[in-house]
Amino acid sequence: MATYLKRLLSEVSLQHRQLTFRIPNRLVIKRHFLVSSQKAAIDMGSKDGELRVFIVAGEVSGDMIGSRFMDSLKKLSPCPVRFAGVGGLAMSKQGLDSQFPMEDIAVMGIWELVPHLSKLRVKLKQTVQSALSFQPHVVLTVDSKGFSFRFLKQLRAIYGQQGLVGPLHFHYVAPSFWAWKGGEERLKGLSKFVDHVFCILPFEAEVCISKGLNATFVGHPTLEDVLELEVKDSICNEWKIQGTGETFKEQHGISSGTTVISLLPGSRLQEVTRMLSIFSNTMELLKDSHSELTAAIHVAPNKYVEDYIRKAVCEWPTSVVLVPSGSPQIKYDAFSASRVALCTSGTVAVELQLARLPCVVAYRAHLLTEWLIRFKAKVPYISLPNIILDSAIIPEALFNECTPSKLASLLKNLTDDENLRRKQICAAEKVFDLLVPPRVSCIQIQQERSRPILVDDYRPSMIAASTVLHYRRI
Repeated sequence: MATYLKRLLSEVSLQHRQLTFRIPNRLVIKRHFLVSSQKAAIDMGSKDGELRVFIVAGEVSGDMIGSRFMDSLKKLSPCPVRFAGVGGLAMSKQGLDSQFPMEDIAVMGIWELVPHLSKLRVKLKQTVQSALSFQPHVVLTVDSKGFSFRFLKQLRAIYGQQGLVGPLHFHYVAPSFWAWKGGEERLKGLSKFVDHVFCILPFEAEVCISKGLNATFVGHPTLEDVLELEVKDSICNEWKIQGTGETFKEQHGISSGTTVISLLPGSRLQEVTRMLSIFSNTMELLKDSHSELTAAIHVAPNKYVEDYIRKAVCEWPTSVVLVPSGSPQIKYDAFSASRVALCTSGTVAVELQLARLPCVVAYRAHLLTEWLIRFKAKVPYISLPNIILDSAIIPEALFNECTPSKLASLLKNLTDDENLRRKQICAAEKVFDLLVPPRVSCIQIQQERSRPILVDDYRPSMIAASTVLHYRRI
């Protein structure tokens, strides 16, 4: 069986590597666009009267990171900033006219990728050509490393063939090299087409730099939820968001005695179609344990996901409230109203810790993808809080253990056992102590803006934007 799976993997990997396109001979980049290898973005923007930034995000979390970066860059830049690229709703609110719907490239996994290869190849070609036409000073890709790294690699190759240096390349969210066997060694090749990486975990930057890849730890993106909802004039003593649960219940006609469980099935359609039915069957098993039970289903800002969930909940075993995306306040109000949460593995596990809401993390994928993870992974956990603390603080139900009966049992224990709940809540403080960016990064922004350090300076996006403006390629 293992031999057969290895052969299948090699075939899929070959198709994955062929996600490229031939550079036409007739393509010539205008010679007047020559980025100096020693000029900072702020200097190039000042010279041209505008700073041109091409930005690419391929999923919901990346869209939020991208939008916050755009907002911070506009605040810090002394010259107007013009954006182009690929993004979602949040980035469009910051002025991005996306080349195509972000959902077209929101694909993850190994086997799951195969049906989409042809479309991804077309979108990759379109993105590269759009970037060449835009002639940016800076290119920023956000997460989605499969698409992002192919895009950056091909873009740099085209400029190189024309004898030009090309724009500065930044990537936001370092690849999870720490999770995979041989991951650190693969970092060495990235410096050929990535100038600088923005890391969101505290141990990543040092390893990247040791492998010849310039990097900065900017802090975890969820910290910005605190800064958007808890506006203060001095540095936070505690990274925590307390929503108003009673308001949420009143707005949705939920009685005070009802048990609310927040469900977060994912942001990509392939995740949601796989996980939502498991979550539904889990709620079916739990409903007899509660006199009144309501599912608060958090819907990602993805049109395909929204349509799928709205149809699926018509046959839901309990009462349902759909929590729309786009408002951090509503999201954290729903968390505050909930007793526990059940989520698909991802950024949401960190958000739930920010809300101090005990949760269970679930994950299922295609059989081949699951086998690859077991074979290649070198960390025993999948959720970031567990990885950061190297401890099973949050219960995880993965792969063939991700069954409704298992999830129902874990959720029931977490609902009833105060010791288990307290363990997760206390661990959250330790997690965020590690995810806050270093004070030295904030001092740089303070010096640029000639004032004392404020909470706003701890924004990861502000640190990233400052780095982009002043970075000089060596």
